Amino acid sequence: MSILITNIKSLVQVRENCPPFLAGKDMKTLPIIENAYVLVDNDTIVDYGKMDDINGLTADQIIDATGRIVLPTWCDSHTHIVYAGNREQEFVDRINGLSYEEIANRGGGILNSAKTLQNTSEEDLYNQSINRLKSVIKLGTGAIEIKSGYGLTTDAELKMLRVIKKIKQDFPVKVKATFLGAHALPLEFKDNKQGYLDLIINEMLPKIAKENLADYIDVFCEKGYFDLEDTLKIINAGKQYHLPAKIHVNQFNAIGGVALSTKHNAVSVDHLEVITEEDITALKNSQTMPVALPSCSYFLSIPYTPARQLIDAGLPLALATDYNPGSTPSGNMNFVISTACIKMKMTPEEAINAATINGAFAMGISNEYGSITKGKKANLIITKAIPSYNYLPYSFGENNIETVIINGKIFA
Repeated sequence: MSILITNIKSLVQVRENCPPFLAGKDMKTLPIIENAYVLVDNDTIVDYGKMDDINGLTADQIIDATGRIVLPTWCDSHTHIVYAGNREQEFVDRINGLSYEEIANRGGGILNSAKTLQNTSEEDLYNQSINRLKSVIKLGTGAIEIKSGYGLTTDAELKMLRVIKKIKQDFPVKVKATFLGAHALPLEFKDNKQGYLDLIINEMLPKIAKENLADYIDVFCEKGYFDLEDTLKIINAGKQYHLPAKIHVNQFNAIGGVALSTKHNAVSVDHLEVITEEDITALKNSQTMPVALPSCSYFLSIPYTPARQLIDAGLPLALATDYNPGSTPSGNMNFVISTACIKMKMTPEEAINAATINGAFAMGISNEYGSITKGKKANLIITKAIPSYNYLPYSFGENNIETVIINGKIFA
């Protein structure tokens, strides 16, 4: 099956020789072909160019994209989309003055979600999760990382990861699975953190490895959750099973997690609402991708990741949703891009690069995803008729996406 998209107003993120990621001033560059076409054969981009040079090309299906923008699908490198139920009452509690930490301390937060998930069947969990997944694909997400971490028991963590594995098998989007057993301390281990770490390392990880359920390992490195020593234990345990690290750091406090993560070649460090000069120095000397989650800042009314400080220091930055029931109940990458422009002062070019090429790098898939490049997967967004790509972040409350193509097929 081949698809030829013609009369494209702007073909965005076209890169003949695409770098693995973009950093600093390079993030302001967004290559475009005006009045363009792109040809897809099966699941692969095979050609593109100006309409003047189309030279009689044809295909099984031809899409006229007059007035429309075409760009690669979003690469959402940080989600918790597999969860059960919701936490709408905690949303109201925060409005009434309780902090995220206060809600967690009285049994809410992650522990609330874990209790719900433990009592949810694998089939029900799968059905809830795929409904969310279908929604985000229609909003332009073509690659997604999904974490466990709302199980906090061996059986429940395995349940989550098996659901993620089934999603991988059943859906055409690129899915990466991350084991986040060290997301919070279960109540039964409240006074025995080492016991829970032992459970993760000696029981959960061997079973996960045996079933090949994870691509990465993660830790919530934060005051009141897991400290540097705990984080190092989990990172080292992951290495034994060939699971690179993707670490939650600096959401509320900077405790040295960035330097630790970069020292151990973490693929990404995510959140970074708090940044120190030491963190920037550590990132400069690494291949670790900083990942910002602006929807989380929006929903919790906490500071935004200082994007300008990071980019102006010559660093790369990726954007992701953090889709989860407690702090970001949305997987809309279009809103993420808008919020990054509005609240983090990123340019539209920087935000689109952060949500495509750099997001792909943060998932370890930049060789196949994140740009319009011959030989890469045909994961494409066709917008509605809009003035320019700037309109995507500008029109933050409107869905401007008309068609999503995943692996060379229109997703319906």
